[in-house]
Amino acid sequence: MQFLLAFLVAAPLLGAVAALLPAPPGLKGRNPEQAVLRHGVTVTGVILAAAIALALGFDHDAPARFQATTDISWIPALDVRIHLGVDGISLPLLVMTALLFFLCALYSYFKLPAGPSPKAFVALLLVLESGTLATFAVLDLLLFFLAFEMVLIPMYFLIARWGGAQRQAAAWKFILYTLLGSVVMLLGLLLIGVTADTFDMVALATDNGRELSRTTQLLAVLAIGLGLAVKTPMWPLHTWLPDAHTAAPTVGSVLLAGVLLKMGTYGFVRILLPVTPEGMAAFAPYLGAFAVVGIVYGSLACLALARKGNKGDLKRLIAYSSVGHMGFVLLGIASMTPTGVNGALFANIAHGLITGLLFFLVGALKDRYGTADLDTLAGATGAALYGRAPRFGALLAFAAVASLGLPGLAGFWGEMLALFGAFDPAEGLSRPAFLTYTAVGAFGTLLTAAYLLVVVRRVCMGDPKAGPELTVADVHRYEVAAWTPLVALTVLAGLWPALLLGLTDPAVQQLLAGGTS
Repeated sequence: MQFLLAFLVAAPLLGAVAALLPAPPGLKGRNPEQAVLRHGVTVTGVILAAAIALALGFDHDAPARFQATTDISWIPALDVRIHLGVDGISLPLLVMTALLFFLCALYSYFKLPAGPSPKAFVALLLVLESGTLATFAVLDLLLFFLAFEMVLIPMYFLIARWGGAQRQAAAWKFILYTLLGSVVMLLGLLLIGVTADTFDMVALATDNGRELSRTTQLLAVLAIGLGLAVKTPMWPLHTWLPDAHTAAPTVGSVLLAGVLLKMGTYGFVRILLPVTPEGMAAFAPYLGAFAVVGIVYGSLACLALARKGNKGDLKRLIAYSSVGHMGFVLLGIASMTPTGVNGALFANIAHGLITGLLFFLVGALKDRYGTADLDTLAGATGAALYGRAPRFGALLAFAAVASLGLPGLAGFWGEMLALFGAFDPAEGLSRPAFLTYTAVGAFGTLLTAAYLLVVVRRVCMGDPKAGPELTVADVHRYEVAAWTPLVALTVLAGLWPALLLGLTDPAVQQLLAGGTS
């Protein structure tokens, strides 16, 4: 178990180095480009197998305890340690991350985005995977920061070199926003570590902020929260996200929505809630307010893009939907209750699965039609996917109803639990304020259903003979292989939520209690 977790973090880096080296003679094959793409599929597949083995070997009777731990002194002068561990909060994120990277590598093997060397593409993808897995596995504040920052450069190049129109501007906006937020976050992490005389996240969480004064906690929450809010992204710090998603290649959008956004909300749960509870309690009403504004704002932006005549880009629409969905995650965290935080963690996983599937589908739709512009796709009567490509249309409709929170699918439980948490927030928080947030959030679910149903009507319905005269390919075999796991897990999590909540709830209970229960 200890080896598996260390392997998960280190293997992608070794794979990235190997991808840049000349392939051995027996592995070159007839096409060197396909050989390096096959290397990417192999490495991410091995990492996924290791993540599944880690999940199977995990002691499910003690999900609140850190398992598979490694604790080695790295910088003794600063007491910085290579400290790794996994509990019920981080395990689902590790497995989902490994799965999404494998599916993206598999998809890219058959549909590589236009751009420079495939070697560089695969190497960047693997460096990105190492950084994201490390973020969810490390238990030292400075290591967390290094892993948090490690993902910026590979994602920048994936957007800038393999993206679509306006990719350079979108890539610069992405890296400038996140870097500025990270600088402030580093100051907050250093403030905690220097004041408490340790950077160990387990010791800090167990202490539950008793070594930190109220002023220190307030400053730490403000600084760290700002950096995490940019990555999440929280309204009004979200403006880099639609541009990045619109310009990114399909697999870049899948990973950005499915994995990178989760790093921000994970930081709120892993660091701020247990380490600075007094500071979080002071800022929780403001976090909740920003969260529900983001829910409504994201939904209204999607409705505007979905309207006929507005030339709405489908990738941009799904990006704005992420602002709304992540608003529910932040609302659950802001409630500071086990119910709300469990809902936030569940919504994290559900959003990764469902929105990852949506970006796969929209990217494939753009490849088929040559555009993601909704008006162009729909034409006069609708894109008529039900008639032209019925299986593709059915998948798009499935992903849409899962995203709007249909009961029985994964999207329902996280948002419902987040609203329940806001309905009865933690002691000391203003119940009238959070009741208002609950009402506004519930209204946001109606807006979400409205824009997604408009998209389904315009893209899936219509007369196949009246629209543009072209043949739309139905789902290819490699698409079935890449998308089926996301569909299956969306259904499984929706029908059997205890599978995930059984892992997260004991860990959340202990985290909120400061390790005393």
